[in-house]
Amino acid sequence: MNEVLELLHQSPALFVAVTGVLGLVIGSFLNVVIYRLPLIMERDWRHQCAELEGREIPEEEVFSLVRPRSACPGCKRPIRAVENIPVISWLMLRGKCAGCQQRISARYPAIELLTGLLSAIVAWRFGVGWETFFALLFTWSLISLSGIDFDTKLLPDSITLPLLWLGLLLSIFHMQVDGQRLFVDPRTAIIGAAAGYLSLWTVYQLFKLTTGKEGMGFGDFKLLGALGAWLGWQSLPLIILLSAVVGAVLGGALMLVMRRGREVPIPFGPFLAAAGWIALLWGDTLTAQYLRITGMS
Repeated sequence: MNEVLELLHQSPALFVAVTGVLGLVIGSFLNVVIYRLPLIMERDWRHQCAELEGREIPEEEVFSLVRPRSACPGCKRPIRAVENIPVISWLMLRGKCAGCQQRISARYPAIELLTGLLSAIVAWRFGVGWETFFALLFTWSLISLSGIDFDTKLLPDSITLPLLWLGLLLSIFHMQVDGQRLFVDPRTAIIGAAAGYLSLWTVYQLFKLTTGKEGMGFGDFKLLGALGAWLGWQSLPLIILLSAVVGAVLGGALMLVMRRGREVPIPFGPFLAAAGWIALLWGDTLTAQYLRITGMS
């Protein structure tokens, strides 16, 4: 094990490549999380409703992130291991089920490629160490949340809350690498979590008071609270600014490509996630550049 770590230390390019391949594999699992977790949540809600109403909870097959095996939604044919190789299998199958020839969405290899690319960037940015491990967990969590929110307008507590608590716990080990703050101190993390949640909660309440409509969900508050726990309250203005910019660009692109009208709601979670990821890797640099350009530094 020590020899492997030494090799990765001596060859940053190899470490980036290995992490990128790992990201492809994790991306395949994230596709499962994005698809199955909302269904698991829906099943739990049905059971809770039945329990509250005094109805008998029907027996159902086990359905989790690992059971049953992945299968084609059309013909229900189990997907073999050779057909589940990230990206490569989709290309070999030409984007179709080997059994019924039903089309397989290009989003699956896209998520795998995105996860591999972002994982490699994290490895390049932080190098070999525990910082990269936790930054990868942060990245993979944000990808899962973005995919689920885009599909269902939900940001599951089962991901946002552990992400928030992990950020608070990591603040115990705050440090810097090449001037980049990786984990903030506990005081900054606690204030960041509270300020992140309350800032969007306040906007939500004001918007609802003035328009009578709900502008965002409570999951957005929790996600920004988690980002505040990881990055500190000082990063919140940058995250909100970046999310607005990313939202304007990608939201406009979605309306053009998918021909969505302005009345169709667009989830805010993916934009917050993208902004939080950028802030994790380059937040201090971007803030310093902004202060320099505006003459405030």
